[in-house]
Amino acid sequence: MQFKKYTKQRNKSIQGLRSFKDTLPKNIKKVINKKGHIYSETLSNWKYIVGEDLFKICYPKSFKNSNRFGVSTLLIMVKRGHEVDMEYSKKEIMNKMNNFFGYSVIEKLKFTSFDDEKKIISKEDELEDNVTNIKYQKKINNVKNEKIRKSLIELTKVFKEK
Repeated sequence: MQFKKYTKQRNKSIQGLRSFKDTLPKNIKKVINKKGHIYSETLSNWKYIVGEDLFKICYPKSFKNSNRFGVSTLLIMVKRGHEVDMEYSKKEIMNKMNNFFGYSVIEKLKFTSFDDEKKIISKEDELEDNVTNIKYQKKINNVKNEKIRKSLIELTKVFKEK
């Protein structure tokens, strides 16, 4: 069998199961390789990178990769009043990040402070009490299949517990 040379997706066909990465278009692969991998790994290992104390007061918000105009930057959200603690541990966080990835990933850290008010938590608690809005409750009730309807109701109960 001859390979088609004008395909945009892959250079050669692979028999059997393909990895998810091989099935993606080239443009999406570039985005994942540039930004998605670093940011997702940072999120999943944030507690290890910053430590237990700083983990409670900050979290990464976004990652900008380096280009011609700027350096690679990690934007970190910090609770108001703890900015000085983060400023002192800036070098340590950058060293741990670069050691974790094995190469120089982060060249600059930016901090943005946010308020951790009780009002926001109370609004979230109110939303958790009524997870299924009236609109979605009507849609669930309009489902004709009884098994599916019961499973959707059970799913909303699980969300209420969390």
